[in-house]
Order: sequence, then C-alpha cells, then structure tokens
Amino acid sequence: MVDATMANPEPKAGGPILEPPLPGTHRAATDSPRQIPLLPALAVVETPRFHIVGYSVAGEESAVQIPELNVVFDIGKCPRPLLVSDFCLLTHGHIDHSAGIAYYLSQRIFQGMSPGTILCPVKIADGVAGIVHAWAALEGKVAQHRIVPMEVGDEFEVRKGLIARAFATCHTVPSLGYTLVDRREKLRPDLLEQRLPGHILREMKDRGEKITYTVDVPLVAYTGDTALGETLLQDGVRDAQVLITECTFFDPSHKRRAATGRHLHLDDLLEVLPQLRNDLILIAHVSRRTGLRWAAGTLKRALAKSSVHPRVEFLMDHAQHLHVRPGKAATFVPTEPPIADETDG
Repeated sequence: MVDATMANPEPKAGGPILEPPLPGTHRAATDSPRQIPLLPALAVVETPRFHIVGYSVAGEESAVQIPELNVVFDIGKCPRPLLVSDFCLLTHGHIDHSAGIAYYLSQRIFQGMSPGTILCPVKIADGVAGIVHAWAALEGKVAQHRIVPMEVGDEFEVRKGLIARAFATCHTVPSLGYTLVDRREKLRPDLLEQRLPGHILREMKDRGEKITYTVDVPLVAYTGDTALGETLLQDGVRDAQVLITECTFFDPSHKRRAATGRHLHLDDLLEVLPQLRNDLILIAHVSRRTGLRWAAGTLKRALAKSSVHPRVEFLMDHAQHLHVRPGKAATFVPTEPPIADETDG
C-alpha cells in the first residue's frame, strides 16, 4: 500500500510543491456534503518513479499533476501547486476540468515562468483559444501561451524521451485521454550479441543503417471523463504502470445515470479489471453523492468475489495538507477525505 503519511520524507527533486492550509479551511467531517471547502486538500500518491498530486471530484474539479514529468492532466480551477507544470493535457472542455485555463496561463507569466502549453482535442482548440482571448480583453493583454490541437494517436514530445500520446475516450463532448510514454532507443539484439566496438557502430550509423530499435514504456494513462467502450482496453492504457481512471458512480441504481452522462459505473470497471495489467489503478472523479468510505467498501466486497486482486485505490483517499514547522522538514499529513462519508441516497 502507498504510505499516505510520508512521515518526515526527504524532499525529492521535482516532487510535489504544496502549501500550508489557510486558517479555517479544513472541512469538518460533520459538514454537509454540499458544502464546498475553501481550500481542498490535494491528494498525494508516491510511486517508485514519481508523485501523483491532484484533486478530482465529479462536477466540482479535476486536475491531476505528475510533477517530475512536468505535466498536469486537466487544470480544474488551477490549484496553486499545479502552476509549475509546463504542460497541461486537457481531456475535454467541461468546466470542472477546464475552468482554470486562463488563470494557469496568466499566472505562469506573472510568476516569471515560461509560457504554458495546453494540449487539447482538436475540436475544442478554437474554444480554448477563445477563453484565453476573452480574458485578454478584460486584462488588456494576452498571456503568452501555446495551444496544441490533438487527435487520437497524435504524439507530443514533452521532453527528450517522454511522449504524450492521445487515445480515444467516449464522453458527451469531444474528448481524449493521454498516456505518458517513456521512449527509449536500444541497440539491436543482433548487434549486441556481436559486441561490436563503438567506432564500427558509428560507421554503420553514418552509412544510414538502423542500429537501434524503439521501446515504448507507458508510464501513466489518464482517462478524463469517459464511458467504458474500449477506452480501458487500449494499448498504452491497460498496460500503463499507473492508470488514473474515472469511476463516477457506484450505487447499483445509478447505472442509467452513468450511461446517460457517459461516465463509468463500478460495474463497468469490474468488467474489464481482469484484462488490465497496471501496477496501480487510481480511481478518480467519484461523485460527491457517494461517500468515499462507502465506495471503498463496495469495491472491496466486489473484488472479494472475484479471482482478480489488482492494486486499486481511490485518488482522494490520499488527500493531504502540507504541514511546515520551523526548522523541520516538510511532512504530508493526511486529512479527512473531502468527499462526504455517506451512502448515496
């Protein structure tokens, strides 16, 4: 299991940057589920290669950052720690996923960072540009930025050896998911066996001979909002090291609502789990109508009846604030999940 306490960790280069909570911003466990916390606690999940930092509640806000990979999936209302990622991979235009676009781009310039880059489905690229220019009309200036329209199968180089690849999803508006791929060039096995000296290999390469082959390692796949279809079974999704998938509904009576809104229901996820090969599956975008503990119990009981026992966790089960004490290393402290602990009525 992921150590959610991360007691007295040594800060990692490129790791999550969180800030102390403002006074009075913790939401009590007894608060109504309809109350909106002033400052939501961000989830922090540590994996062997990177952190996953974010917040995702259906209809409210979704933004999930991989700090070490310089990427944020969706932008939500742009929680401050997510500003540092140079690349925003926008899955679709619904406001709970995209409300912070203009703020993200403007604040990066204001804070002296490089212009932000937004990848988005090609069908909403003009709309994204329109948002930026609408805010520019109010501010009197346009924040430098780059918008990259994407279609299924398109690839974008985040940095050397790290590729963002768009995959098909199924939602009520134009949408895409994204996989971050570690792309490596390796020496051909036949040449490796021959143990040829470096100068010979260089000569072969200079003659135009291909001496390497490409290996793609899918690191993280993020679905955004989607119905089931073939979304989770695509190459680069089902075999990514980490899969971050929506699962909005858990109550058996909400299957029709899931289908109407083109969201995933727990039954959809259970249907494909035996075919998924992910090291970790993080469930995001749970409806606020659903208590997180109730959903976790429902999932646990369902998995107990199955022969499949993958590592499945809820992103918001790792909600934490950063506590900083003078002279002490920063520590992540778990908080009550921001989703109300109640059954769906």
